[in-house]
Amino acid sequence: MLDLTKDNFEAEVLQADGTVFVDYYGDGCIPCAELMPFVHEMADKYGDKIKFASLNTTKARRLAIGQRILGLPVMAIYQNGEKVEELVKEDATRENIEAMIKKYL
Repeated sequence: MLDLTKDNFEAEVLQADGTVFVDYYGDGCIPCAELMPFVHEMADKYGDKIKFASLNTTKARRLAIGQRILGLPVMAIYQNGEKVEELVKEDATRENIEAMIKKYL
């Protein structure tokens, strides 16, 4: 699982070839913390087919706003630098996250 920052986000996500899964989370976001072990499990399971990364929006607020991340948690899929799908807040359940990942394998 790659830790994203404002310094490497463009290279690792927006300029990446293929599919990138980004877990947007924030300090103090309880649902984010609850989902993190599951997201890491998905990275272990599917990481050979999709790049998995996470961004702490508390440390990269402007970047998050630029990606239209307005609430947390957000799980997003990027393909060749374009955001193609995301799950926001209540929709970011374990079942929905795995189903979204499987669509892009």
